[in-house]
Amino acid sequence: MLQEFVSSPHPAPGPEAGSRLSRRKAQLAGQLQRIKAARLPVLVLFEGWGGAGKGRLIGRAIQQIDPRFFKVYSMPAPTAEERRKPFLWRYFNVIPEADKFVFLDSGWLDETVRARQEGDLEGEEYAARLESINTFERQLTAGGYLLIKIFLQISRKEQKRRLGKLAGGKDTAWRVDGYDAWQAKHYKTCFAAFDEALEATNTAYAPWHIVDAEQKKPAELAVYTLLTDAIETALATRPGLGLIAQRQFPLRPMPLLEDVALDKTLTDKEYDARLKELQAQLGELHNRLYRKKVPVVIGYEGWDAAGKGGNIKRLTAALDPRGYEVIPIASPEPHELARHYLWRFWRALPKTGHITIFDRTWYGRVMVERLEGFCSEEDWKRAYNEINEFEKELADWGAVVLKFWVQIDKDTQLARFTERQNTPEKRWKITKEDWRNREKWDAYEQAVNEMLQKTSTVNAPWHIIESVDKKYARVKALGIVVEALERALK
Repeated sequence: MLQEFVSSPHPAPGPEAGSRLSRRKAQLAGQLQRIKAARLPVLVLFEGWGGAGKGRLIGRAIQQIDPRFFKVYSMPAPTAEERRKPFLWRYFNVIPEADKFVFLDSGWLDETVRARQEGDLEGEEYAARLESINTFERQLTAGGYLLIKIFLQISRKEQKRRLGKLAGGKDTAWRVDGYDAWQAKHYKTCFAAFDEALEATNTAYAPWHIVDAEQKKPAELAVYTLLTDAIETALATRPGLGLIAQRQFPLRPMPLLEDVALDKTLTDKEYDARLKELQAQLGELHNRLYRKKVPVVIGYEGWDAAGKGGNIKRLTAALDPRGYEVIPIASPEPHELARHYLWRFWRALPKTGHITIFDRTWYGRVMVERLEGFCSEEDWKRAYNEINEFEKELADWGAVVLKFWVQIDKDTQLARFTERQNTPEKRWKITKEDWRNREKWDAYEQAVNEMLQKTSTVNAPWHIIESVDKKYARVKALGIVVEALERALK
């Protein structure tokens, strides 16, 4: 698509260009209150050639926006620390809150093209990266984000002139790095790489807008026109794709909860022996995980009072405290509600060689948020697909992904609730919300069954942990973790 743009005639701006630019600036300033009222999050990605003027045009665009309502991020090549996270981690980290702007000076396109040119992405890995980008962009737009993608195009001659001028100034030379110089020298190769990546990520929900950046004022007018038109359309129609075609993920069959036998038990002697053995194995495996830089993500879901906390405690007792983190997930805070629901989970992912354990997870979207009406039906139905994509992204990154549903029956829950209520040192564990949720047991069971059926993928299968006997549950979960890590480390 870049080739077609370059081949098309671009008329010179007329004498009215200045007044048109003034009108567009005023239009953007006038849209801000409407954006705030609609709680519309706006993410603007500027990509393009080195020296094309991304920083300048971002600076021009933000002049009309209250500084409290935007952030600008420069996204250079990832650092060594960032490379220990999944590719999309640093981009999910910076998505805006509702009613805010984020402007990115380069982003996922530049990083992908650069990695391919450096030989770090080839063949299937490159295709998978492009798929990840499209998935990321679709999830944002489906979730109500306005995503505007702008590519600044300049000719080889103009790039050479601009980079030479920057490099020749003592106060601007720092703005030209080695990659800019390499890009200018290999303009034709880079042009083909940009063209291919632009074409692969040009979608109906997140199209690319190519701007002729040879002349500064016309480029500024083009950017303001794109921003104001896109915002006007979004305010009129509100972004969001509704229900989309679900991707097909290979699934593992799961039983219904009512068919899970809960009579499994261990004697104290069996429990002590197995616990000691498995914790010793896990401690050794943790050292190997760190050495081989394998990340691990473990998610716990289950009924209130099922024993998730005790299960996690026995798991972490075997781990080096410097190499793991437990993330308790409660109701989202206002700043979390103002972003995509997966944002807070992306931010908490471990780096390579580390373990993150989630005490409750992203599956709240299809359980409590579904049943309590905290999201629309379209939102939670779409979430099955989005969650499977999220977990596939983790598995493709190289993470071991383990998901536990800790299962008890209704009578066991009542007995444990009553014990907590009647034991002063345990009373903090029981709340009015626990009792209220118990009244919705049947509705929750139906939702959990659907969740298990639709999200137990080959990459991230569910494991049901029978927990009427807590000792049995702890040993079973530990055994699954040990087996999975041994398999990954082979």
